[in-house]
Amino acid sequence: MSEAGIAGKVAFVTGASSGLGARFARVLAAAGARVALAARRQDRLADLACELRADGCEAITLKLDVGSVASIQAAMAEAEKNLGPIDILVNNAGISRQSRLEDVTEADYDDVMDTNLKGAFFAAQAAARQMIAHGREGRIVNISSVAGLRALGQLSTYSMSKAAMVQMTRSMAREWGRHGINTNVICPGYIATEFTGDFVDTEAGRRMVAALPRKRLGEPRDLDALLLLLCSGEPSRFINGAIIAADDGFTAS
Repeated sequence: MSEAGIAGKVAFVTGASSGLGARFARVLAAAGARVALAARRQDRLADLACELRADGCEAITLKLDVGSVASIQAAMAEAEKNLGPIDILVNNAGISRQSRLEDVTEADYDDVMDTNLKGAFFAAQAAARQMIAHGREGRIVNISSVAGLRALGQLSTYSMSKAAMVQMTRSMAREWGRHGINTNVICPGYIATEFTGDFVDTEAGRRMVAALPRKRLGEPRDLDALLLLLCSGEPSRFINGAIIAADDGFTAS
């Protein structure tokens, strides 16, 4: 189906050591992509790479701190050296800090913005530079959140960073579309991952789930088809600058 044009392509996934990033890497590898797994936790990446290789997939691991532009550039260069120019970027790395607005510290603000926004911007820039230099069409998929579409309590800096990512996606789509680079953003709702696990197990988390339209969390696999579509070649050729909420109706309620 939407896997058309993914086989043999080079896919770079940030935040690939766990959660949605690891899932995205598995999905792209299963579709035939050669995958660069990038994150800080090298032990997790090594385990995932071994798993993918055992399934006959090609995968490399790269140490990446998305808060450092130098680290991003080095990882992108290493991916190109080992796999070839990047065709697909999944900008997944992200963190959150839960706090009331009046209690947000400068350090927490900088950590969230550097990871979720600055890191995503410069990763996309580095990937796009490779695509443009080699005259290759490409696909960039930014992973935002429903928090980028709707203000969530005590997640102000996270929501701000994810909202800015939505506007960043639109800007990239306008500027890079002429080079054959499609940039889109997925805004997942509440998905059952390590990232949400601790909160969902609290009383506040249980109340939140009970307030969802169908009183359920999504599963990582619920994003598979959408990811494959946006990373594909011909099937996604006219999808550029799209902001897609995959949230089981959360933002519509």
